[in-house]
Amino acid sequence: MIKIDHLFTSYSTINGPVHVINDVDFEIFDNEIFGIAGESGCGKTTLLKALYDIIEFPMVVDSGKLILSGEKNGKAFSYETGQIRKTWWNNISYVPQAAQSVLNSIVPLKNQFLDSIPKADKKNERSEQTLKRVSDYLEELSLSPDLLNAYPFQLSGGMRQRVIIALATFMSPNVVLADEPTTALDVVVQRGILMMLMRLQKQLKNTMVIVSHDMGVHYQITDRMGIMYSGSMVELGKTEDIFEKPIHPYTQMLVGALPRVGDKSQKTGIPGRPPALTNPPPGCRFAPRCPKATDECRKTVPKFSEVEQGRFAACHLLNRGGV
Repeated sequence: MIKIDHLFTSYSTINGPVHVINDVDFEIFDNEIFGIAGESGCGKTTLLKALYDIIEFPMVVDSGKLILSGEKNGKAFSYETGQIRKTWWNNISYVPQAAQSVLNSIVPLKNQFLDSIPKADKKNERSEQTLKRVSDYLEELSLSPDLLNAYPFQLSGGMRQRVIIALATFMSPNVVLADEPTTALDVVVQRGILMMLMRLQKQLKNTMVIVSHDMGVHYQITDRMGIMYSGSMVELGKTEDIFEKPIHPYTQMLVGALPRVGDKSQKTGIPGRPPALTNPPPGCRFAPRCPKATDECRKTVPKFSEVEQGRFAACHLLNRGGV
């Protein structure tokens, strides 16, 4: 399980801190695929970096923390912000947005698999034995073991992404974080990547967190999802409930803009643009774009709270009985 406890993060700049994550507080459960959606710049990737403990300058955790806990091989574990990196690959792993940026182009893939093994595990077997396990694992994923002798630049974008997923899941981590895993891939390859992720989650019975601005990706594979806007979580619930009955005005407009089979009605985008994080408006940050905003919305920040069983949202109108 992952507990995000009232997290605030910012980026240091020459003009002062820019607050990116604002009081995000929720839980991600064991054995589920959780999606994080929202427009570009809403803080999705920053939140994922915080989850993976990639907290490096200029990123700063101002307050709050994350707790990664669970059980593996009969042993309970618990890590907090600042300690999570101690268990990279073993209990938590990361699939970045651009595979080429994390694969060393001048090193064969087998070396990169060996480098991902924790030191404690390396003491228990020789490299040849580890590579045999990697080969067997690649075959389970319908990938050729011959890939181990290849260099990243020899592979297509889709194949590199599959290799990254294999790297991230080889040690059977309890949690896998995936940042836009299908970006810049064609539709056919995207589907193959999504099916691979779903199959692995069922096989490993672990938790996956998928970040994507593509609502279709969340509809296909996630169990629950959170909608982010301008650094805050504005709605959270079961994916099917969010698509069937979105309750926050921003989510309603997102879902309403999606094309549906047989629906010939004209679709419109959300007017305006998200506020600059360097100078956000007072009150609800969605208020300048919300057709239902009131004076209260423009003055007071709404509280993110449970409005129905398992449904959370941050909206003054919901607190008064509905949107």
